[in-house]
Amino acid sequence: MGGPGGASGLGGLGGLGTALTWAKLREVRCAELEEAADGWGRASNRADAARDRIDTQLVNDLRRTQKGEAARAAVRRLRRLSMNFQYIYTECGLLRTALNSLAHEMKAQQRVLRGALDDAAALKFTVHADGSVSYPAAGEGLVDGKPLAGGRASGVPNPGLAVPSGLVGPNPNAAKAQDIADRVARAVRAAGDADWRYARILRGLKAEEGLGVPAVTWTDAAGDAAAVRQAAGGYLRQGISHDASPAERKAWWAGLTDEQREEYLAVYPDQIGNLDGIPALVRDAANRDNLQLLMGKLAGRDDEDAVTKLAALREIDRQLRAVQKPGDPPMYLLGIGDQGNGRAIVSYGNPDTSKNVAAYVPGLNTSLDEEFATNDLKRARDLAIAANRHGESAAAITWLGYDAPQSPDGWGTLAVAGGGRAEDGGRSFTGFMGGLAVTNEHADPHMTAIGHSYGSRTVGAATQQQGGIPGVDDIVFVGSPGVGVDSADDLGVGREHVFVGAASNDIVTKLPAKEQAAVGAAEILVGGPAAAYLFGDLADPGDDDVWFGKDPASESFGARRFEVGNGPPLVGRGGLSTDAHSEYFNPAADKSSVDNMALIATGRSHLVRVEEPR
Repeated sequence: MGGPGGASGLGGLGGLGTALTWAKLREVRCAELEEAADGWGRASNRADAARDRIDTQLVNDLRRTQKGEAARAAVRRLRRLSMNFQYIYTECGLLRTALNSLAHEMKAQQRVLRGALDDAAALKFTVHADGSVSYPAAGEGLVDGKPLAGGRASGVPNPGLAVPSGLVGPNPNAAKAQDIADRVARAVRAAGDADWRYARILRGLKAEEGLGVPAVTWTDAAGDAAAVRQAAGGYLRQGISHDASPAERKAWWAGLTDEQREEYLAVYPDQIGNLDGIPALVRDAANRDNLQLLMGKLAGRDDEDAVTKLAALREIDRQLRAVQKPGDPPMYLLGIGDQGNGRAIVSYGNPDTSKNVAAYVPGLNTSLDEEFATNDLKRARDLAIAANRHGESAAAITWLGYDAPQSPDGWGTLAVAGGGRAEDGGRSFTGFMGGLAVTNEHADPHMTAIGHSYGSRTVGAATQQQGGIPGVDDIVFVGSPGVGVDSADDLGVGREHVFVGAASNDIVTKLPAKEQAAVGAAEILVGGPAAAYLFGDLADPGDDDVWFGKDPASESFGARRFEVGNGPPLVGRGGLSTDAHSEYFNPAADKSSVDNMALIATGRSHLVRVEEPR
């Protein structure tokens, strides 16, 4: 395969495989492989720069200055060109890393070979063209005292697989020669295997003819990326700081060369984009690329899970590509994945440059589907817009970084809503907020954690991690069925920094403790949250325990309850409704709630409108 570096894609090996000899391995010019990799890297960078210019300049300028069908057609063609450049960027980046990884493996085997040849020269042994090693006479015979005859040892590529004969040559040089021959054989065998593996990968890294990049091409690109990841595991992956703290990961990333960063972004966008402690701009770039690979991967499947997640990813992609209107906060993709129920972390506003950062954790039945991509993301967007009206720069984040419990009939089957998912999610949320705390450029940013519904239980679990939630100044719970602790004092920020919004018609905030809900088997047999609420209330009227502990809106809990709208009644003309549970973030339905959360998120909680606790 030819490339921008001017060298063969196999760097002179030519796909020799089993025909490779130690003499040929010794002469492999790894510098040519690396030169070719540099050429592909330059091509990848140029494609990335062209894509960025189209997305951030040409499309915006065209939409701002031109109207009509011709302008819209031009924008569509520019979008197509941008996608083409993104594909070129991805594939050329994979080529660069594949060649560098091949050079890395070849150098390692050349070092093994050189060590064996140097040892042979020092002992005055002869290494033959087939890799066998001749050794001279040495030692003394037991009978005549004369030196024992020399001989020739043939290498075994995988000595551990050979059955030992139990015989050892009496000449002391025999064992040394056998060791040298084995090392030569192993080096040649390993190099031949690498040559064969990378030849297949490099032959696969090619585009179909034509100017379009359809979904099937991205499906192929996802396979290409997986192949290069597997092959380059020893070259790049071992360096990723998976078990480090966010601060250590930040330092690790800062210490890499530009070329190393580019390779990690090209080969492991899924890992770099979801690594807490990596700067937001880097995570956004990695996740935008991984988004395309994920859509390609899921487009190659037709099961219900793939179809659901693909619809969400396409909606997120549409929003990312939409032209920003005046006053709209910029959108950053800080996490994306298809594991479990799906992952998506989206920030409206740059969390690294904003003085105020709020992260919202959604609750029960939230998963990576189209509803999440429209409604849950809009909640953070509306909050960011409101927050930026109240103070200096603010970013608001929707954080779906865990598997929220799923119930087919909403809050009707509360048995699924145990604390396990919240505990797991709390650990992940703590890591994420810790990452924001170290990457934010302000000396003391104001950070707020917001939990809605079961998400409040998750935020509550995060506060119980050692050291609490890093960097968080204020905590907000809305529509909460309990947070896992019985007092605001237990949340680590001081009760004056814990805020609760509970609509009078939101029955989720009044769900009784599990023991009460069991009265008459109301929860299971009679009919969902309304029955659990009604039967529990009758069983113990005035009690302030809810599903996950003390009611956060109660006086005994000790949080500051802020004013929110009442929400639609439980029983109306259209029958039963739980809409009051979902309107806290909607400025059109509950402006008071949104404004109060925006004040809290910008450090102006003294201006919050409060109401009496229950």
